[in-house]
Amino acid sequence: MKYTIVNMVAAASLDQNLDLYSLAVGIPNIEYEPEQFPGAILKIKEPKVSMLLFKNGKVICSGANSEEQIAQGIRKANKMIHEVQKEVKIKRNVPFEIVNFVATASLNVNLDLFDVAMNLDNVEYEPEQFPGAILRMDEPKLTFLLFKNGKMICAGAKKEAHLKQGLKLVEEMVVKRKKKKKSLE
Repeated sequence: MKYTIVNMVAAASLDQNLDLYSLAVGIPNIEYEPEQFPGAILKIKEPKVSMLLFKNGKVICSGANSEEQIAQGIRKANKMIHEVQKEVKIKRNVPFEIVNFVATASLNVNLDLFDVAMNLDNVEYEPEQFPGAILRMDEPKLTFLLFKNGKMICAGAKKEAHLKQGLKLVEEMVVKRKKKKKSLE
């Protein structure tokens, strides 16, 4: 099944303490409201990613759709931080770990979401709350949003292999269910 990765979230560490207040004063595109959230939010235009920066040097990058964009975003953030806080050294290659893949895909069939919810385990469907059905999978641990037009969103994969495995399982469950239902009619 074809899918498109629309967001990757990665965690990294600059292994140095950060003064978030001086960063917020020195870098125009940083939001820092410590009463609301303990980190600073840095939005980078190219690549278009958002970075959460924490005092202990931890960094969370979101919005990327490739590992290269994550690496570029971390490098740019590191350089911007260094310009304001000279004691924070620029690291060439900051190791990161992808903690969430978000992807879109299509089953290429229309779905009866009420039927899916009634006949598959771990599916919530409350059309007055949300127009899609929410399918939670334990192995691999993923969450799918399924829509009537057969489109779906998958979140929670820590590896692309888990994403592929989950998409294949959902396709098998839903298509098998649809064929079984047709044979009963």
